[in-house]
Amino acid sequence: MRCVLAALALLPLPALADCPPAPDITAAMDDLLSQVRAAPSAEIAQGISAKMWAQWTRAPDGRAQALLDEGMARRAAFDLLGARSIFDELIDYCPDYAEGWNQRAFASFIAGNHGAALADLDRALALRPRHVAALSGRGLTLIALDRIAEGQADIRAALAFNPWLSERRFLALDPEGGPSDPSRIPGPEIDL
Repeated sequence: MRCVLAALALLPLPALADCPPAPDITAAMDDLLSQVRAAPSAEIAQGISAKMWAQWTRAPDGRAQALLDEGMARRAAFDLLGARSIFDELIDYCPDYAEGWNQRAFASFIAGNHGAALADLDRALALRPRHVAALSGRGLTLIALDRIAEGQADIRAALAFNPWLSERRFLALDPEGGPSDPSRIPGPEIDL
């Protein structure tokens, strides 16, 4: 019997829990991006953005959803180390799920670890290039790293998807230092 158990121990075990592919949200995002570009007001755009978040935060399965929800709850409570730990677990389990990377980046950004945030945002965008929040977050991260012109380029790219983003106020920064003329910022009227 020991020989049989020893032989079984040497066999490779199948993965106990492989993460399934992330949900295909392409058609839903096509529709939502079209709607937000045509939105007549910030209030309507905000509702459409909430629907985008509902798509991005649809995890591949129940385990991934529970990890995402727990990590987001910890981040909201400013338990940033706990949030990062949960997002690490989510990324280990579902490395192809963009929102795990995006949420870990958010926790890192809040903690002031902009280098780690930037790396995670790059991965999130490699997985979901039209993730408007990750793209605008990357812009904010680059600005925090004093790479203002690069950050503004990402914010402009995000605004091409959603012209109502509040991050557009960062286009008023002069890449050389100091405020620039806010009247040059294209898009819907906002208070700077």
